Amino acid sequence: MKLIEKRVVLHFPGFEPLDGAAHRARYERSAKQSAAVWGYSVEIGAFAAGSDPLSFEVTTDGGGAPGTAGDAASGTAGDAASGTAGDAASGTAGNAASGTAGNAASGTAGNAASGETGSPGWQAKSRIHMVDHDMFVRSLRSGNTVSQIIAGFRSCAQIMLEGGMRGYFRHAWRFGLFFLFPFLLTALAMALTAQIAVMPYSLGLSPWHMLWSGPLGLCFFIFAFLPFSERFHTLHLFADWKMAVALGRMDRADFNDWLEDRATAVREALTEEADEYVISSHSMGSNVAAHVIGILLEREPEIFKGKRVVFATLGSAILQCALLSSARMLRARVGLIACCPDISWLDVQCLTDSINFYKVPVVAVSGHADAPPAKMILIRVKQMLTRERYRRIRKDQLRVHRQYVLGPDLQAPFDFTLMTSGPMPASVFADSDAKRMPG
Repeated sequence: MKLIEKRVVLHFPGFEPLDGAAHRARYERSAKQSAAVWGYSVEIGAFAAGSDPLSFEVTTDGGGAPGTAGDAASGTAGDAASGTAGDAASGTAGNAASGTAGNAASGTAGNAASGETGSPGWQAKSRIHMVDHDMFVRSLRSGNTVSQIIAGFRSCAQIMLEGGMRGYFRHAWRFGLFFLFPFLLTALAMALTAQIAVMPYSLGLSPWHMLWSGPLGLCFFIFAFLPFSERFHTLHLFADWKMAVALGRMDRADFNDWLEDRATAVREALTEEADEYVISSHSMGSNVAAHVIGILLEREPEIFKGKRVVFATLGSAILQCALLSSARMLRARVGLIACCPDISWLDVQCLTDSINFYKVPVVAVSGHADAPPAKMILIRVKQMLTRERYRRIRKDQLRVHRQYVLGPDLQAPFDFTLMTSGPMPASVFADSDAKRMPG
C-alpha cells in the first residue's frame, strides 16, 4: 500500500465554544498522546498567515528520535484538566485556556516513545483546515437566561412538530433521551419554582404571604437550579438544538450565507495538490460538512474527480437535523455525497456514546436507500483509554462524545491523529484488521 506523503484535511468540529486556535491547541495535545503511544514524532506548525479557514501544517515522521512517555501524560492532562469545559456554556473560558498555545510558533509537539512501533523512513505532511462555527455557538449563547430558555423550548417544540423526536426514538432511543433531558430538567425546575411561589395558597395562608414565597421561588431557580444545571450544560444544549433547527430548516439567511462562504473557502483549499483529501467532521459539525460539501457538488458535480477523498463523520449528528421534515435540502446533499463515486464515506460510531446514532445507516434513513451506504466503523472508547481513565469519564456523556477527536492512552483500531496526519491512507480505518502504521 502506497504511503501518504501529502494530505489536505478539512475538519469540521462539533458544537463547542472553541475557535480555530483552540481547536488547534486540542489537536496538538492529542497528537502528542498519539505520537507517544504509537512511536513516531510529530511537529505542529504555526497558523498560516491570513488563512481562512484557519490552517496549519502537521508533519509526522517514523524516524524520529526516541522521546519519553511524559509527552503523552502532558497531552492527556490538557483535556483531562478541562473535563467538560469544551462543552461548557462559557465560550470565553474555552478560548482563553488555549489562546496562547493556539498561536504558538512551530515546534515539536511530541516525540516517539521508547519501544518504537512505527517503521522508520516515512514522513507525512498534512495541511489541516479548521472549519469551525464558533461564531454561531457564541451568537446562540448570547442573550439573558430567560431569552435562552424561551428560545430553547421554542426549538424543542419545532423539533417535535417536525417529527424529529419521533425519529430519534425510532432509530436511536438513547439519542431521544439526550434530546428530552435538558428540557425535562428545566421544566421540572420551573414547576418547583412555581410550587414554592404558590406554597402559601396551598397551605391556606393569606395571599399576602406570596410576597415572600414568590421571591423565594425565584431565588431557588437562580441560585440553586441554574448553577446545578450547568454541570449538565443545559443552556449550551438549548443552543445546540437551536442550531439543529437552523441547519435543518435552512430558513436563516445568516446560516445560509455563511455556508455558501465556507463552501467557497473549502473549494480554494481543495486546489492544493495532495495524495489524499480527508474531510472529517465531529458531531454537529457533520451537518455543516454535509451542507458545505453538498454545495460544492451542486456547483461542480465532478469537483472530486481524480482525487482520493475520504468523508469521515465521527459521532455524527447528521440525523439530528435530517430527521426534521423540513430538512429536504440537507437530505438531498447527503444523497449527493453518498452517490459521488470519488468519495469514500466512513461513519465512525461508538456504543458507549449515547449522543450518536449507533448502527443507524445514515444514508438510507436520510431517504437514499438505493445509494451506496456509508461504511460503518464501530469503535470502543474503552480500547483507547486506560481502565482508570475510562472509569473516570464513562458517566460524563459529553466527555465520552469528544473522545473521537482526543488522543489515546493505548494503541487502538481508531486514532484521529493517525487518520488525519498519519502515513497510512485514511481508508485503512475501514478495515479492523488493517495496520494503522507501516512496518
